[in-house]
Amino acid sequence: MATTLGLLHPGLMGSSVGAAARSTGVEVLWCGIDRSDATHTRAAADGLVPAPGLRELVERSSVVLSVCPPAAAASVARQVAELRFGGTYVDANAVSPETAREIRDAVIRGGASFVDGGIVGPPARANGSTVLYLSGEDCAAIEALFRGSFLETHVVGQRVGEASALKMAFAGWTKGSAALLLAVRALAESEGVAEGLRHAWDRFGPGLEARVESTALTTAPKAWRFAAEMREVSTTLTAVGLPGGFHAAASAVYERMADFKDTEDCSLERVLRALLEP
Repeated sequence: MATTLGLLHPGLMGSSVGAAARSTGVEVLWCGIDRSDATHTRAAADGLVPAPGLRELVERSSVVLSVCPPAAAASVARQVAELRFGGTYVDANAVSPETAREIRDAVIRGGASFVDGGIVGPPARANGSTVLYLSGEDCAAIEALFRGSFLETHVVGQRVGEASALKMAFAGWTKGSAALLLAVRALAESEGVAEGLRHAWDRFGPGLEARVESTALTTAPKAWRFAAEMREVSTTLTAVGLPGGFHAAASAVYERMADFKDTEDCSLERVLRALLEP
């Protein structure tokens, strides 16, 4: 396949997306300027080809795919647009439909076409684990990049914003409920009724204590990114006339856990302490 994919930027998820594209014969470029040693190691392990800079990546790529923290999504798109990228720009970030349309407008002004995306699932390292939802008018070419790989694609519709809306709805439940679970467990800890809450959970919600422990372990290292994602969910809800306050609060919960970035010791005790003593 002649397509060259420019990937911005290969974090845990992004690198797996690049590896999925490579498995179908696509050359995948990435830009390592100002990226961590861990990112360089991941990219090399997945066979991603380093480009000397963003300009070179843009000039050599027919598709640019953005998988970055949601707070950086618009900035990354503007940088690509300023270089007059003329291929297809795919934003696969956890952003609101409104943000997705702002990104679309920026890259179209720069000369590119646009596909809206949203990834659901863990890094794409096994069949059936991860789906890239797409919307827009140029989805077929993006589907072709990943056909037969670990990354499944599914077209939601032709309107930009539909894939992002689906991602917001999904994350609004999964990550929103995780923040709520941690917050109520922290409340019980603060009021000295943790044992009573465990008794109630055992009686009326079996498995919740184990779930809150696993939630602390799995969400704390990524909470710095989830905070911005919850703000995007809040914006999405508000835009359709629904209250966005709950997910604004979920964002605040994750912000209190931001210091756990890249930390392995994310015990429930440490996470509760961070929530109660920010």
